[in-house]
Amino acid sequence: MKRFAELIKKLDSTNKTNVKVDALASYFKEAEDPDKVWTIAILSHRRPPRPVNTTLLRSWASELSNIPLWLFEESYHIVGDLAETIALVVPSSEQHTEKSLTQFLQEILALKKKEEPEKKEYLQDNLRELNYYERFVFTKLITGGFRIGVSQKLMTRALSKATQIDEDILAYKLMGNWDPNTISFHDLVIAERAQDYLSKPYPFYLAYAVENEVSELGNVQDWSVEHKWDGIRAQLIIRDGHLFVWSRGEELVTDKYPEFHQFIDQIPNGTVIDGEILPFPNGRIGSFNDLQTRIGRKTVSKALLTKTPVVLRAYDLLEWNGKDIRQQSYDQRREILETLYKEYTTNYSNTDNLTFQLSEKMYFDSWASVEKERAKSREKHSEGLMLKRKDSPYQVGRKKGDWWKWKVDPLTIDAVLTYAMRGHGRRSNLFTDYTFALWDQEQKELVTFAKAYSGLTDAEFRQVDAWIKKNTVERFGPVRSVTPELVFEIAFEGIALSKRHKSGIATRFPRILRWRQDKKIEEANSLEDLKAMIPSKE
Repeated sequence: MKRFAELIKKLDSTNKTNVKVDALASYFKEAEDPDKVWTIAILSHRRPPRPVNTTLLRSWASELSNIPLWLFEESYHIVGDLAETIALVVPSSEQHTEKSLTQFLQEILALKKKEEPEKKEYLQDNLRELNYYERFVFTKLITGGFRIGVSQKLMTRALSKATQIDEDILAYKLMGNWDPNTISFHDLVIAERAQDYLSKPYPFYLAYAVENEVSELGNVQDWSVEHKWDGIRAQLIIRDGHLFVWSRGEELVTDKYPEFHQFIDQIPNGTVIDGEILPFPNGRIGSFNDLQTRIGRKTVSKALLTKTPVVLRAYDLLEWNGKDIRQQSYDQRREILETLYKEYTTNYSNTDNLTFQLSEKMYFDSWASVEKERAKSREKHSEGLMLKRKDSPYQVGRKKGDWWKWKVDPLTIDAVLTYAMRGHGRRSNLFTDYTFALWDQEQKELVTFAKAYSGLTDAEFRQVDAWIKKNTVERFGPVRSVTPELVFEIAFEGIALSKRHKSGIATRFPRILRWRQDKKIEEANSLEDLKAMIPSKE
């Protein structure tokens, strides 16, 4: 535990990626194998179940610190992180624990079944005896909220540096339902399996947003145009009779999309397709909100498959007959992809509802015509357009020059500030996380519809924070309700009906566009205005 706490201290003290990678790589070289496995599990979101709820944890930490609960709660709201708050207020200790990370985690797993008095005694004894960073780590393990600025990708990069095993292969090894309490480091990381190489994806090619006038890209006839679909970018890999689906976030998601297993018999071995996973209820593109019902599910039920089926809409072909063809031109790769698609659809009279679809490639004779097509994006359920130079190879990462995304302008609406919370990090002492509402015209009341925490300048955030503190109506833990008075213009990328939201509507990527100091709340928009923005299902 001492070594793991020192690692967390190093990671917590820097924003530099290379420093974090070096610290993790050193840890993976030096730590005991069981601790390495648990560290991988923690940083890849395989945390033990929470044995104690945070209400009890706050109460017991307050008691141990000999401060009233209200003062602990106020400290927590200022600090913004429960583990850090507990580490700060519990009397300091100069001791170091001799127990390993694995021992602590085994104890935490056993703790869940114990009675409340035993839980309290265990927690208070350990908090009393650990030093600051050990207390911080211990509490993070208890709460399961281990967010320390280290992504799974960064962790995998460090593990690769420590073991000299390819990152893509490690990414595959670490997927699946392995148990950190039973698997060894050798079996998880070191042992070679032929299937590790079968699944290896290619790095995704990413586009920059169009920055200036689109006509500055030159002759429009040098460019191919297609819609930018709003789903999950993915690579579909078929090799040696096996299917693998990787998301752009380098997560292996094959089991999440059983619809694609049919491709094993329909698409040749040695094929890698770059495309977009899209929700396709009732034979048409759904909203990202539809897709969210599939994201994060451990199992996909038959009912969910029926309610929200998905399709793969193909953009590009990266491997054909087992050969990497990324250096061929975009037009050449698309020609092969279109031939593949034609063969796939030979036995189908209607291709509209197929699970494998082809993203339409379009050519135009003027940029004005391209702009007219962009204007149709929302009615076609896309985010805008992708512009790809016809002779471009498939590159690695985000590169300027050959691929550009030209998204539609965001939707906007004027809303009223109704609730606020303190922010995080450098904004933990300011109220910067806001909830907004629109008018229900029938009930003549404000109904919340979105949260946003970005878009204002630092000076504006300070000004709004001062106003919130003077105009608080009620407090609900860290949340404050405020006098409905301030109006803000809220921008968002998409919109859909939703049963999970009080307003009945979900917005995608809401953020503050500007503070409308020129408007009174009576001039804010209504839910009816918002619903009118929902694209037609036709």
